[in-house]
Amino acid sequence: MNFHAEEKWIDWVDQLSLNDFVVIDDFLSEEIYQHIRSFFLSKLEEDKFDRAGIGSSLNNTLDTTIRGDFTYWLDKSRDKQLADTFGIIEETKDVLNRFCFLSLSGYEFHLAYYPAGTFYKRHVDQFRERSNRMISMIIYLNEGWKKGDGGELKILKEDEEIMVDPIARRCVMFKSADVPHEVMKTHVGRYSLTGWLLYQPSGVGYLLG
Repeated sequence: MNFHAEEKWIDWVDQLSLNDFVVIDDFLSEEIYQHIRSFFLSKLEEDKFDRAGIGSSLNNTLDTTIRGDFTYWLDKSRDKQLADTFGIIEETKDVLNRFCFLSLSGYEFHLAYYPAGTFYKRHVDQFRERSNRMISMIIYLNEGWKKGDGGELKILKEDEEIMVDPIARRCVMFKSADVPHEVMKTHVGRYSLTGWLLYQPSGVGYLLG
C-alpha cells in the first residue's frame, strides 16, 4: 500500500535536500489522523506518558527548565492498533533510501504531550555518544489549533528563524544533526507523533531527546 504518490514524494525529498527541512500539510489522511489521535488520548487518559529527559538512555537527566514534555514510546509489536502509522513511517524511510541513498535501516518514535506552559529550548536531535539519528520527523495531532495557542516549532537556519504552526495532520522533517530547533511555550495541550529515522536501530533501548 502506498500512502502518497511518487511525484509528491519527489517534491518533498527535493525540498528536504535543498533546505534541510520540509513542511508537508495533510500528510495523514483524516482516517489515520483520527485513529492515532484517539490512541494518543486513550494513552493520556490511562496515564501511560512519562516525563521526558535530556540525553540518551545511558546518560539521561530530567530538567524542566529545558524541556517539559511527556512521552509514550511506540512499539510495533505491542501497539498493533497503529499499523497504518507504522506503515507510513516505513514508507517514508524507504522513499528516503530510494531517492537520497541514506541507508536508513530503523526508526524510533513516540507520542509527545506538552502540557500548557511547557516548552523545549533550542537543541539538535543528536547525541555525542550515539549519532545514528538521520532524519527527524514530527506529525502534529492538534485539533483546532489557532494563533495564540503557542507550541510552534522554531527552526533556526543561519540568521533565519522559521516558525511552523503545529496544526493537525502537518508533518515536518529535517536533518537531525544539522537543524537547531526549539518548541515554543504552549498555552494549550500540544500533541504530536515525533521520531527519528536511523542509520541502524539503537539496540540499547529507547533514547530520549
